[in-house]
Amino acid sequence: MAFDSDALLQQLTTFVRRDLMERADYPLRPDEPLITSGLLDSFSLARVAVYIEEELSVYLPDSELTVENMDSVKQMVNQIQLWSDRK
Repeated sequence: MAFDSDALLQQLTTFVRRDLMERADYPLRPDEPLITSGLLDSFSLARVAVYIEEELSVYLPDSELTVENMDSVKQMVNQIQLWSDRK
């Protein structure tokens, strides 16, 4: 399943700002570090994974839910695109 990168980036940015940061108006950049900067804690990755699986029907293995792979919205989009065609 192919995703439009720009639409996916916007969708995840909205989710992160509204649901995780609870700051819908925060000017989050696609490459802005979320966890290493302290904007989110590492437990937020579990919520991101659930969102991705429920809303996008893409399963990300637990081993991929790391700060190194998922520290920015852009990295999250990359992981979704990487895993979207895998079963």
